[in-house]
Amino acid sequence: MDRLSNTVRPYAWGSTTAIPALLGVAPTGEPQAEMWMGAHPGAPSRITRTKTAGTTATGTAPEQSLTDVIDADPAGELGTATVEKFGPRLPFLLKLLAAGAPLSLQVHPNLDQAKAGYADEEGRSVPIDAPHRTYKDANHKPELICALTPFDGLCGFRRPLEAAEAMEGLGVDSLKPYADLLRAQPEEAALREVLTAILTADPDEMAETVTAAAAAAERIGGAYAPYARIAHHFPGDAGVIAAMLLNYVRLQPGEALFLGAGVPHAYLDGLGVEIMANSDNVLRCGLTPKHIDVPELLRIVRFEATDPGILRPEASPSGEELYETPVDEFRLSRFDLSPGAAPADLTAPTPQILLCTAGAPSAGDLALAPGESVFVPAGERVQVSGAGTLFRATVVA
Repeated sequence: MDRLSNTVRPYAWGSTTAIPALLGVAPTGEPQAEMWMGAHPGAPSRITRTKTAGTTATGTAPEQSLTDVIDADPAGELGTATVEKFGPRLPFLLKLLAAGAPLSLQVHPNLDQAKAGYADEEGRSVPIDAPHRTYKDANHKPELICALTPFDGLCGFRRPLEAAEAMEGLGVDSLKPYADLLRAQPEEAALREVLTAILTADPDEMAETVTAAAAAAERIGGAYAPYARIAHHFPGDAGVIAAMLLNYVRLQPGEALFLGAGVPHAYLDGLGVEIMANSDNVLRCGLTPKHIDVPELLRIVRFEATDPGILRPEASPSGEELYETPVDEFRLSRFDLSPGAAPADLTAPTPQILLCTAGAPSAGDLALAPGESVFVPAGERVQVSGAGTLFRATVVA
């Protein structure tokens, strides 16, 4: 197995302190939003493959991109079953995510929608880096976020009557037409019509509505406090009103959310471990200066009220605590290791990334500190021991 060297992405919404605190280093003063672990071409992890030839004059092996290592021997690194099912690439991306401000309100397409959307934009020769490009690849992007600290987010539509009551409770006259629509139509039609009306409203009129709603939310507080905070970061943004259509969720450490295709969501604040299918396909609904493709968004969104479905891990006799999801591209579990306990054997026919989030456990001969991670090729024997918390990311092949 190989220790990973990972890139931290400095997105503007990132916390300046959460990832440095986990790593035990001084903050730089700049936002540190995500630490990526995997073989995503945007920021692949790097490894020092000590068991191969080609050492430097000092006797150390050169650092290599994990992407290049996998490309050189897909079956050896990923296992035959993984390559046959997902192709010659690592099908997931693991992250530490630290939100100090709200992320964009967004949805992800399903696999068929992603393939069709990508083919359409390729056929129209839309540059892959164009600001108005929607589909960066032909893959879907289901994802799972597991809280390491209290973690706030929005996930899925709430029932239309609940959303209507929330809007009416602010006492803002310009919200009344939305509340009336929510009360007058069946669920799917109500949610579709109101979201469409919010996203296509006159920008100046919407900015006035958001300002009034934010002031009322600040004054009332309580359940309205999250919307006041959102508006503080995105004054005048229609996404502030769209956010009132969604379920507000606070995760406690160890709890998780699964975000499937078509489910609108946004992360608001907190530190967590995130895992997703290896894709960049995002359709935004608001809380962003980036392009919003309203017609395509409305085609992708699932207009149905849902329970956020907070996930808690299921423990097995081996000590592994699994977060069950309906996808095969990733499988996330957790080990809380106790000092003096027998080592846990994690050997598997699939590729693995092991991430330490607390304590000082060991993976094989490698001692890990919080924020450190290792890549374990398919079939390589690995035992973990010591005291601490390890997250295990792999696939279902």
